[in-house]
Amino acid sequence: MLVVKNLKAWYGAAQALFDVSLQVAPGELVVLQGLNGAGKSTLLQAIMGIGPRVSGLISYQNNSISAWEPHRRAQAGLGYVAEDRRLFAALTVQENLRVAARGDVQANEARVLDLFPALKSMLRRLSSQMSGGEQQMLAVARTLMTAPKLLLLDEPCEGISPVLVESMVQALLALKAQGMPMLVAEQNSILAERADRVITLVAGQLKA
Repeated sequence: MLVVKNLKAWYGAAQALFDVSLQVAPGELVVLQGLNGAGKSTLLQAIMGIGPRVSGLISYQNNSISAWEPHRRAQAGLGYVAEDRRLFAALTVQENLRVAARGDVQANEARVLDLFPALKSMLRRLSSQMSGGEQQMLAVARTLMTAPKLLLLDEPCEGISPVLVESMVQALLALKAQGMPMLVAEQNSILAERADRVITLVAGQLKA
């Protein structure tokens, strides 16, 4: 479904990724592990077309998308949740959900609220008044409102309370059970033990 071959990435003259190759099959949960600075975020951004200068092949659903603009990749079904969440602070939870919605808004909203029931009681709360873990749930839920076909998640369980970590894990496993393919970057092993495959980045290179 997603194939990356010999991907290199640069920030100015500094190279951040070195010939990275990976793939995510339909329905597969692939965890991308690595320490801070290993290149995990850079890789996800490169796949979405929003990060550094890159070379190499990025193929999605048998189409080369390397030259596509980020919005076209999103419209094709790539859903990306950044580590910094990027919520609209002045909007409520429900407004954040609906601003990104595609298709049947009410049906999509009901589905994401089933995945994240804690958000049901917060629909009129400003996102700026949520805890970090609640904001992380909202960020994932908002991306799901776009009806993605593959999810790219950057540290979805990082820096949130253990209770909300468990809620996040259960929601992601429920998505996997529904057939949603995911590429998830994380430093820890919270999702790795539940993954179909685990790959590790070290200093911008895949570890053998």
